[in-house]
Amino acid sequence: MTVTPMELTGTSPKPRRRVERRSTPPTRGRIPMNIVLALLMIYFLIPFWWLIVNSSKSSAGLFGGGSALWFSDDIDYIGNLVELFTYSGGIYARWLANSALYAIAGGVGATVLAVLAGYGFAKYSFTGRRAAFAILLGAVMIPTTALVIPTFVLFAQVGWTNTIWAVIFPSLLNPFGVYLMNVYARDAVPDELLDAARVDGAGEFRTFLQVALPLLRPAIVTVVLLSVVASWNNYFLPLVMLSDNRLYPVTVGIGLWQSTASTYGAAGGQSLWSIIILGALVSVIPLIIAFLGLQKYWQGGLSIGSLK
Repeated sequence: MTVTPMELTGTSPKPRRRVERRSTPPTRGRIPMNIVLALLMIYFLIPFWWLIVNSSKSSAGLFGGGSALWFSDDIDYIGNLVELFTYSGGIYARWLANSALYAIAGGVGATVLAVLAGYGFAKYSFTGRRAAFAILLGAVMIPTTALVIPTFVLFAQVGWTNTIWAVIFPSLLNPFGVYLMNVYARDAVPDELLDAARVDGAGEFRTFLQVALPLLRPAIVTVVLLSVVASWNNYFLPLVMLSDNRLYPVTVGIGLWQSTASTYGAAGGQSLWSIIILGALVSVIPLIIAFLGLQKYWQGGLSIGSLK
């Protein structure tokens, strides 16, 4: 039996105190970045604030010489809304419906094709995959406006100009969406998980629907939003393809009103500017709702990626 020196002296060992080191956040280094972000936020919010302010004004308030970034004495959102949706037989409501049709049909269709093509490039080996993917990357670099005139010539030969299909079918091709889905599916869907599903007897279609598709949800939401926003904001393609103003989307319709107001000037153009500004504001609201409503899927995807 061994006796320690502490037992001989009758003293007990003192517990060691843990020295916690508190890391001070580098606030000084974040101040310049916060200033830059605040300036950028102000820069991007000023046009939206200008829309909110000036859409409440009448024609007299717009051209009365007041401040362009603050409200006038006669705030009349309701009157401007009534005039917007009743002007020219309520054509603005039809333009909004056309934009919703083009955005939903083109955006959802482009997402379906992008998911299938991106998953195929990521998880299957076939002859010519590298060459096809190289062509896809080349298509990403081509601006869409450069393809409008060849597309118009092609659709004119089959008699599809001045129809809704002339706007919807070109919107189904989204090379960047295919590339994004390919990059995401390559890392988010493990090959071992697919092999386990195949060993359990699941076919390729069932494996894709029940195993791969839930893992691709954040990327799918991203492609849906990008495709819908691109279709909603599309201006040059419907401007070239369509000649009937009843088929115009809201972008081309507001452009038509703007050209009319600029042409007639004080003779009748001033009365149009108030509904043009309000129409631009109303056309932005669906996109804001879509971004805010689908934001939780992006946050879920980011948290999944951090856990991995």
